[in-house]
Amino acid sequence: MKKVAGFFKWIGRDIKEIGVTFKEGDWKTKVSFLIMGFGPLMRKCFLRGIGLLAIEILYIWYMVGFGAQYLAKLTTLGTEATYMDLTTFVTVYGDNSFLILLWGLLSVLFTLFFLLIWRVNVRENRNEELRAKEGKAVPTAREDLHQMLDSKFHVTMLALPTLGIFVFMILPILFMICVAFTNYDYNHQPPGKLFTWVGFENFRNLLSFGSDGFGSTFFRVLGWTLIWAFFATFLNYFLGMGVAILINKKGIKFKKMWRTILVMTIAIPQFVSLLYVSKLFANDGLINSYLMKWGVISEYIPFWTNPTLARITIIIINCWVGIPYLMLISTGILMNIPSDLYESAKIDGANGWQMFRKITLPYMLFVTGPYLLTSFTGNINNFNIIYLLSGGGPQSMNLAGSAGSTDLLVTWLYKMTVNETNYAMAAVIGIMVFVVMAVTSLVAYGLLPSVRDEEGFQ
Repeated sequence: MKKVAGFFKWIGRDIKEIGVTFKEGDWKTKVSFLIMGFGPLMRKCFLRGIGLLAIEILYIWYMVGFGAQYLAKLTTLGTEATYMDLTTFVTVYGDNSFLILLWGLLSVLFTLFFLLIWRVNVRENRNEELRAKEGKAVPTAREDLHQMLDSKFHVTMLALPTLGIFVFMILPILFMICVAFTNYDYNHQPPGKLFTWVGFENFRNLLSFGSDGFGSTFFRVLGWTLIWAFFATFLNYFLGMGVAILINKKGIKFKKMWRTILVMTIAIPQFVSLLYVSKLFANDGLINSYLMKWGVISEYIPFWTNPTLARITIIIINCWVGIPYLMLISTGILMNIPSDLYESAKIDGANGWQMFRKITLPYMLFVTGPYLLTSFTGNINNFNIIYLLSGGGPQSMNLAGSAGSTDLLVTWLYKMTVNETNYAMAAVIGIMVFVVMAVTSLVAYGLLPSVRDEEGFQ
């Protein structure tokens, strides 16, 4: 509540400052409220003035010539679809909901950006007037250019990457969030068919347990996603640490050879190795074929057709892929643990398990805590392992939206997009994936030893 109250106080102070600037400002400042950059130009701050004026001209040109028409249709996302006139066999072009949503959203963001620059323009005029009252000279264009290439060079260099982040990351995310509140699916494909706003209907459908709802499927997929992320993270972590401890143990020969053998599993691209392993465990794969040939089994083992066995198989195969990473990380950390600690513990009569529990494990958890967090969140979105091994299968009649028994939320989202062409529901699932990752990350972050007791550990 304090942060919310502080935000509104900041808004109030900002509005008050704008009013004071207009009231106390000279005619140049007052004109700048309408024509951005007019004040700096009149005060010979040409670089700032031209930049502000160019932004206003660009905004007006964009809105008048292009953005306003999409912004006006943003509330309905179009009323007339494209169709073929059967009398003249001529295509009559109408609205396109996809383009209306995309360009309408971009127009809203462009407007917010313009208002931000307008506020900068007002503040710039205020600062220039205060400098003039104090008898100080305003910066010239040469001084501004020198700052851009010297003291503020980092701002200049970050301008292009910031624009790229906005265009390729922020805008698609906002577009996906908007799609979640529409009925954009197979039956509403522009330009032939339009889609429109449906509010929270998709969210209610995802969380409902009726005959047409996705609730049962969503919570089953969510449960398996969290179980998978837990085992894929911590099983690899402790097994990788154990392998590193064994290899680094005194008396073990050919240490480089063991490390090389393990690293070979990650040297091969996952796209190749996982597809190969998937075929090995198929019903007619090498493993089932040779086990039946040797008389070990009488019928094939349903590695990919039995839901429980498929999940267990995926977790085990992931250990084969993930243990080498943790072995390499743990090896470097174990070498940095002071040997004096172990020698003191031996003198005090501690056994191997006690030294591991009191020295090795706390040190490892402290150093690799952030890695565990990123690994857990990464495994929630681990598309490669699931899709390349089982494709999300086996399929089940009890699951909606083409979901399989081993599908994670992210692979289910992919199927909803590609197989079902249900972009609206896929967008809702994407939002839920973000919510799950945000909640688990925040909870796990608070439990990390490196966060809770940094000074105590040191």
